Amino acid sequence: EEKEKAVKELVGTGPAAPARKLPAKISSKTAPSEETKVVNGIELQLTNLNKVLWPDDGYTKGDMLRYYSAIARYILPYLKNRPQSLNRFPNGIRGKSFYQKDVTGKVPGWVEKYPYKTPDDRRRKHYMLCNNEAALLYMANLGAIEMNPWSSTIQKPDHPTWCIFDLDPDKGNTFDQVIEVAQAIYDFLDDLKVPSCCKTSGSTGLHIYVPLGARYTYDQSQLFARWVASEVAGQFQFTSVERMTDKR
Repeated sequence: EEKEKAVKELVGTGPAAPARKLPAKISSKTAPSEETKVVNGIELQLTNLNKVLWPDDGYTKGDMLRYYSAIARYILPYLKNRPQSLNRFPNGIRGKSFYQKDVTGKVPGWVEKYPYKTPDDRRRKHYMLCNNEAALLYMANLGAIEMNPWSSTIQKPDHPTWCIFDLDPDKGNTFDQVIEVAQAIYDFLDDLKVPSCCKTSGSTGLHIYVPLGARYTYDQSQLFARWVASEVAGQFQFTSVERMTDKR
């Protein structure tokens, strides 16, 4: 019962949306390169729709936009009121990407923004918010293939609503090993009566979420995660708690 309550706190308790069929892939040879679409009363200019972003499978930017439109009702509750760090892939998944956090003066006036300044910042940054489908498609049109919301909301920006354990396999690891570590983390947390939820991450990793209810700071969350990771890592010969890849 306690875990069920924590899961609801983490993912929301709204009624399930009706099933919506995902769009089929459209050939880049026949798709238009641009489209004007009105979403949430906002006119969006969607560009480079026939650019191939997934070269191995032939999926285009237009395919990605149709996909995000189809799943908007499912993804938006997880993005609402969370500042976004845009990871933009202008040349597809095989090309170089870059992060854009500050959108000051770079987005239309209708885009909701959140001003925030850390002690290390010289000036206040404005992070984009994604609270409706128009904003979601606008981000995707910028080449943001993946969405990177903060772990906290604008209501309590310094207090995350969850703590994340990121299991990122190296080239020498198998997915079975990733699962083994995830199960060990679950068992460790379960012994502490700390609820957790597991989800896939990318193509080979896993994320484990621990609901925090915005009761603790980022520093406290990080200290807890580091302690758990260190304790669990001691059970294996193939794990590392080093964040930087070249130091593992």
